[in-house]
Amino acid sequence: MNVGSESYRDALRHFPAGVTIVTIKAPGEAEPHGLTVSAFSSISPKPPLIMVTIDHRASAHALLQREGTVFAVNFLAHDQMELSNRFAWVKDADRFAEGEWGTAVTGAPILQNALAWLDCTIHARYDTENNTSYIGRIQASGVPRPDEMPLIYWNRGYRQLQSK
Repeated sequence: MNVGSESYRDALRHFPAGVTIVTIKAPGEAEPHGLTVSAFSSISPKPPLIMVTIDHRASAHALLQREGTVFAVNFLAHDQMELSNRFAWVKDADRFAEGEWGTAVTGAPILQNALAWLDCTIHARYDTENNTSYIGRIQASGVPRPDEMPLIYWNRGYRQLQSK
């Protein structure tokens, strides 16, 4: 028996996820690209691997399919909801107009005031009918705001952790 996509989404909306901005630098592209992603997972500490999943309809998908493309995963802090929305809804060229951006070891853009960031090369790609999961091998990392709370997405909305 197959579960319908609405039932699947209804169940998953009850699983809280950190909010990330995945930034991409592709060969032959003058400008970087980025998008808000909640489909992120840690895979392995040794070797250090993570996974992000991107819909085939997203322009990021075509860029990540190119050999030599690199990406960074920027974990958003509790006060970066507007930046998350910007990378989810604003046109590509305008997304990087806000935020403090730098460059990681691989050349991928990093958000300098993110909660934390991971700089990745593509280790593997796994295609499904509608998405591709990209396994990233971590080349560098940073934790600019180690004592801050993360931005959380749960039950179709942004949330913040409460400190005790």
